[in-house]
Amino acid sequence: MKKLLLLLAIHTLFISGCSAIKAGGAEITGLSLLNDRRTRDAILTDETIEANASAKLNAYYDLREKCHFNITSYNGAVLVTGEAPKEEWGDLIIENVRVIPNVKRAHNKLVIANPSPLNFRANDALITSRVKTALTQIPGFDSSWVKVITEKRTVYLMGLVHRNEGAAAIEAARHQSDVKQIITVFEYLD
Repeated sequence: MKKLLLLLAIHTLFISGCSAIKAGGAEITGLSLLNDRRTRDAILTDETIEANASAKLNAYYDLREKCHFNITSYNGAVLVTGEAPKEEWGDLIIENVRVIPNVKRAHNKLVIANPSPLNFRANDALITSRVKTALTQIPGFDSSWVKVITEKRTVYLMGLVHRNEGAAAIEAARHQSDVKQIITVFEYLD
């Protein structure tokens, strides 16, 4: 396991580009700008949405301390995943995300449950890594077209893709071990 984590860390270092644009806390590498189908402004807007959501939600003690949530934005579509032990906390999370400037649509995939344990989240990170690696193996496919998020073994795929590219990404994710379900949040180009 330690060797795998070391390999993942080294892999991440080699994948990250040499140049970067800083936008608040966000970093956009030259590589992501080169291949991403979103405009530079759309990428910066997505990073700003995520940062604003994090700041806004973490200002609430109950949400910060008793919930587990992830906010992922792609081309203005926001995916909210994680767990909230009370329905009203889940509603508060979604209400706060929906009013952030430039959010086109909020996809509520929160589960009303106690936050998942850290070992579950570590397994989810490994699944995400395997799916991202599988995407790089698809001929003619650029893995920067799709964001991969995993929560409780459910893989979410977000991105700007053609239908055949989306189908190829789903197929690649489907063949990874421990994947329970695949949910797409694609914006189709055709």
